[in-house]
Amino acid sequence: MCSDVDGMHDQPHGTQEEDGAAPSRRAFLTAMTMAGGVAMAALPAAPAMAAPPADGPDASMTPDAALAEIMAGNARFVAGKPTAHLQDLSIIKARAAEGQWPVVGVLSCADSRVPVEMVFDEYIGRLFVTRIAGNITTPEIVASLEYGVAVLGLKALVVMGHSNCGAVKAAIDNPEVPGQISALFPAILPALYLARSKDAAIVTRTNALVQAATLVNASPVIEEKVKAGTLKVVAAVYDVATGKVDMLPVPADMLMRG
Repeated sequence: MCSDVDGMHDQPHGTQEEDGAAPSRRAFLTAMTMAGGVAMAALPAAPAMAAPPADGPDASMTPDAALAEIMAGNARFVAGKPTAHLQDLSIIKARAAEGQWPVVGVLSCADSRVPVEMVFDEYIGRLFVTRIAGNITTPEIVASLEYGVAVLGLKALVVMGHSNCGAVKAAIDNPEVPGQISALFPAILPALYLARSKDAAIVTRTNALVQAATLVNASPVIEEKVKAGTLKVVAAVYDVATGKVDMLPVPADMLMRG
């Protein structure tokens, strides 16, 4: 498997740019500026955290192997042949009582049609999941995933959007909404700008890429691991009709690496 997870995803059927190119770093930064600084400034360096035990069962797993595992699980889910439910629940519960050993962190939408553990056919304790409408990055989301990376030793982070996303559609339409629902819109606006389209499917894919890039750009904890090659951050889109997940590696020019 190559380093950018080629072969594990289908190429997007739409394009974010008129010439088919991925959003550039310059366009990404421009979008963030137009959105009023939605892309958070780099967080201060995190204090030292205790590392997971060196003899953990997944200590030697590579980022590529972690991503391959969940994509194999998605293939089983799509085929209607999941296996996670066949695991001995008593053993899983006993292990969970002692601690957690997740290998992949997932930032997904809060939509009830996106049951993350089922989608990837993973059992209790295997995925570290954060959820918020529009699968947007907030300081709290970044902090949660930093914990997963620094303390739990996650090998990969997946930012997963999904088809027919209400949050994306609402950000495109910008309707009058009650309460604080509109607080979600600014974080999705950079994707709308970069997509150069109001097609919800294109904006959804672009939004997943933007939020994945923001995770790396906003967090020194995550960025350090990515640079070291011990962590991968990718975007993905889940099709609620078919159950299939398409992986979308984040273009290098969206990452503000020194």
